[in-house]
Amino acid sequence: MRFLLSVTLAAVFLISAPAFSQNAENDDTYKQLKLFGEVFERVRADFVEETSDRELIEAAIEGMLADLDPHSGYLDSESFKDMREQTRGEFGGLGIEVTMEDGLVKVVSPIDDTPAFRAGVQAGDLITHIDGEPVMGMNLNDAVKLMRGAVDTTIEVTIRRGNEEPFDLEITRDIIQVQSVRSRVEGDIGYIRLTSFTEQTTSGLEDAFDEIRDELGDDLKGIVLDMRNNPGGLLEQAISVSDAFLDRGEIVSTRGRNEDDAQRWNAEGGDMAEGLPIVVLINGGSASASEIVAGALQDHRRAIVLGTTSFGKGSVQTVVPLSGNGAMRLTTARYYTPSGRSIQAKGIEPDITVEQARLEKLDNGGIRREEDLPRHLDNGTPTEIEAPDSQQDGNSEDEEEQVVSPEDQGDPEQDYQLARALDLLRGLSLFSQLEMN
Repeated sequence: MRFLLSVTLAAVFLISAPAFSQNAENDDTYKQLKLFGEVFERVRADFVEETSDRELIEAAIEGMLADLDPHSGYLDSESFKDMREQTRGEFGGLGIEVTMEDGLVKVVSPIDDTPAFRAGVQAGDLITHIDGEPVMGMNLNDAVKLMRGAVDTTIEVTIRRGNEEPFDLEITRDIIQVQSVRSRVEGDIGYIRLTSFTEQTTSGLEDAFDEIRDELGDDLKGIVLDMRNNPGGLLEQAISVSDAFLDRGEIVSTRGRNEDDAQRWNAEGGDMAEGLPIVVLINGGSASASEIVAGALQDHRRAIVLGTTSFGKGSVQTVVPLSGNGAMRLTTARYYTPSGRSIQAKGIEPDITVEQARLEKLDNGGIRREEDLPRHLDNGTPTEIEAPDSQQDGNSEDEEEQVVSPEDQGDPEQDYQLARALDLLRGLSLFSQLEMN
């Protein structure tokens, strides 16, 4: 029976490629397929525990795809379903975008207002253990399956962050409802945060801008487009978001192994912001689709990119449904910015590099002002007596923290990068007014 199965496998391979014996290269391919058949049969017959043919073949497919690059992989029916739910904007889990690096799970970005985000998981963290089980030796799908689970159940992950000692975090799983667009007004500046690129992102962006315009009217001086820790998502949404701010020109191009497979997408005209200055915020957690948007607006000089270098995922994955309700995710192309730059493994470099830090008030270094001098004159106008500020202590534990926490990101009182973006937009507005005068 085992011999017949090997012959059958070989026959299938011969039917799918009848020209194998026509040249040396095809002969070698046939030998490799025959080797696969032999290994398959030996494992099927002699492995210490009985395994199904389906398990063995799926494992072989997983290994083949996972060995290509960090982003290709096999999706069984459950994983494929989860992926489709994620692109629709609702799914279960911890709320992190992950990849593999040196055999460990690397956090590309935590998603805003999710269990992982609230627990303090940061972009760049390496997950070494999941519920005490080492990640080393797992493939990405296996690790993701371990992190998923029933809502309200807890999971313990061991984190390695930079040069710090590894530490454990306990996280409670929840339904992740991604609000891909958030917005508010900061004085005379519109602030729009894109947390991911789902099917609702472009429509959410348009609604957010309309609300800001309705609130500020002609007083609107500019837009901050915050894509920090945005792990990406749908290519079509990245294109439409870029198009919303561009009148003309190329947005992005993709180039595969064959020149004939190259594709280009161009803006269709119409700048939603009508030329208002834009500052795009990015960091090391900005990946994929967010890099497409940042690169397009940067190359067309439509926006100033501020922050730190992005993640550098410049490859395109095609999801191909397979029989049995599963699918494979295969890297099929690299994408390029309008100027022809490949972002792969390089990322988008900001026009203005601003490292993240916590804002804190410093004392005046002992410098004495007029009001500190004995017998100084008052200024001749009545003043109200102010109550002493109990928050003036410059030695609080919070002020010793130099990096902004996830909860403070987006708060201009604590978020140094955002504060600089707002200052820059107001400076540009003032400069344009001076030119007009």
